[in-house]
Order: sequence, then structure tokens, then C-alpha cells
Amino acid sequence: MRLVESGGGLVQPGGSLRLSCEASGFTFHVYAMSWFRQAPGKAREAVICINSDISSDLGASYFKDSVKGRFSISRDNAKNTVYLQMNSLKPEDTAVYYCAAEYRDCTGYAREHEVWGQGTHVTVSS
Repeated sequence: MRLVESGGGLVQPGGSLRLSCEASGFTFHVYAMSWFRQAPGKAREAVICINSDISSDLGASYFKDSVKGRFSISRDNAKNTVYLQMNSLKPEDTAVYYCAAEYRDCTGYAREHEVWGQGTHVTVSS
């Protein structure tokens, strides 16, 4: 089971980035996919999640009010990939972003996730 993130980098405040996370080694469509982030000196936190195809709810869950209206999540099961579109970025969005997989439904709990990516750095600065 493996997850590989890409798409991070340096962006100015107000800018956009799209992160990608490609999965391999497991049945992607039955796993809910989450994005977590960890800012310097802070604990890792759940940001957003999208349910699996076998969930009773096929939508997305936001775990950070501060990203509502700015971040969105999507998945392409044919490509085994989940995306995080980040718009109107702020300096406080600076963090290492991790994708993670948990079976079926979004919970927001890190302990429920079976596999994690290595993380991709996002820096929002002028």
C-alpha cells in the first residue's frame, strides 16, 4: 500500500495550488481519502476528506472551517488519485500536507488511516 503526494511548493498569498496523491497497492475506490496537514511546531490536523464509493455518503467532509470555500477535494478512481485544490491561499496554510487512506467512510481520526504518504511542503509567503 502506497501513497505519493505531489504538487507542493511556494506560492504567494491569494494564489492557488493543486496537490495530487496517487495510490497503489490497494483497492482505491473502497477507501475514503483524506488530506491532513502539519504546520511547523504544531500538531497534525485533518483538513478535508472524500468518502469512498461504498460509503452511504459520497460527499466530502471538511474538518477545518478555515478552508471552507477555499479548498476542495476530488478523486479519480480510474487514476487511483485524489486531489486537493487550494485557492485563496493564506500564510497560515503553510504546512506539510499528507494524504491518507481509511476504509470506506471519512472519520477525521488519524488513527483510523491505514496508509500515509510522505508529505508535500506548501509554503504561502510573499
